Amino acid sequence: MASAEQQARDKIFSEGARPIGDFAFNEETASVFEDMLERSVPFYREIQRMLVELAADFAVDGSAVYDIGCSTGTTLSALDVLPQEVTLVGIDNSSAMLARAGELLEGAVRHPYELRLGDLNQALRVDNASVAVMSLTLQFVRPLQRERVLREICEGVNPNGCLLLIEKVVADDSTLNRLYIQHYYEFKQRNGYSEMEIARKREALENVLIPYRPEENDAMLRRAGFRGVDMFFKWYNFCGLIALK
Repeated sequence: MASAEQQARDKIFSEGARPIGDFAFNEETASVFEDMLERSVPFYREIQRMLVELAADFAVDGSAVYDIGCSTGTTLSALDVLPQEVTLVGIDNSSAMLARAGELLEGAVRHPYELRLGDLNQALRVDNASVAVMSLTLQFVRPLQRERVLREICEGVNPNGCLLLIEKVVADDSTLNRLYIQHYYEFKQRNGYSEMEIARKREALENVLIPYRPEENDAMLRRAGFRGVDMFFKWYNFCGLIALK
């Protein structure tokens, strides 16, 4: 269970006079990250449940289950219910996020686990994986590096394993794309974010989070070596893809 500090309210973009820089996964973000996800990701808890269910379908005794972009370790903690005897491996480029993950997991999970600091824009090592998860992570990798990242994941996933990918996406049609974004912002307002907070965060993410169309992610996964790709979740401008090795 997350501590009171980890459940702190996200007010990062509530101060209008504060300069807006690029969104960063720093200590300030880590301290409110769970609240940010709960209020910013539609069906967040259901997505987590689906990830665990699908992971259980593919996990194999003696293998590793990776969470690539593990942030504060919530998904790794959820994966601890897997009945198979696996090692949980979390990778993130933020030491602040990994510190939070360490606090969450220490003494609280039955599976052995490993937390690694790593920049996906540089290199990625995946070994003996039956399942790899990338939840809202690939969208933050520089576009020129994404296919290489997926290829390295595919190389490290065992035959009959899978990659579970959650991403923000854009629609082909500009009208639909505008409507989806509008309804997403309405979702955030229902969860307590003000119009100013939404606008300021959108500006902070503009050059950091670059979404693709679902079919672009599908094509990248296939070029990277995955043999089968299917969409298992879709809500306006969010989707979940499963890719089979």
